[in-house]
Amino acid sequence: MAGDRRATAGTHIAHREIEKVFPADTTSAVGIAGVAGIGLELIRLFQLELEHYEKIEGVPLSLEGKANRLAHLVRSNLGLAAQGLAALPLLGGYDTATGEGRLFSYDAVGGRYAERHHYAIGSGSVFARGTLKNHWRGDLSTPDAVALAVQAIMEAADDDAGTGGVDLERGIYPVVAVVDATGFRRVPDAELRAVAERIVATRISPDRAEGSR
Repeated sequence: MAGDRRATAGTHIAHREIEKVFPADTTSAVGIAGVAGIGLELIRLFQLELEHYEKIEGVPLSLEGKANRLAHLVRSNLGLAAQGLAALPLLGGYDTATGEGRLFSYDAVGGRYAERHHYAIGSGSVFARGTLKNHWRGDLSTPDAVALAVQAIMEAADDDAGTGGVDLERGIYPVVAVVDATGFRRVPDAELRAVAERIVATRISPDRAEGSR
């Protein structure tokens, strides 16, 4: 799961380093798109509820249960969403019951949808989905999947003003998380910089490279 770092207020860039991807618990990640304040509060409440459940029951909530609970939290914000203040999550995690990764998207009324292989949300999602669709393979290694996620965000940033790409000068990179049988881990910025530099290098044509010397 990967998220860009830009927050906007109309045509104004309100923040360049906001985080949109978080651990829901040790085996799942959640990302947000839409109104930042509402989305961040939604995630904090979701994290708290999962922690509380595990303390009370002694075991983590199943991934299916997490997906259902998140749908309820989204639905509880319907009044604000109807006024245009919507925040939608994307939930991904390792399902310990089946031994596979699963992905869930949501609509503003709390509808929950199991996605196949990949998905994208937010203003730049149509461009990110195109990149994912064109380059997805079922046998992607973890490094290749991370690179594809970064590429999808960079492609979206090229065409969508609300999406922030990679800022090599400032050292701002997407938040990228990997969730597998070993749990949640955030990909270090140093690794993402190397990935971004490789992607940028492939975009420079021989003629442009010659002209820049």
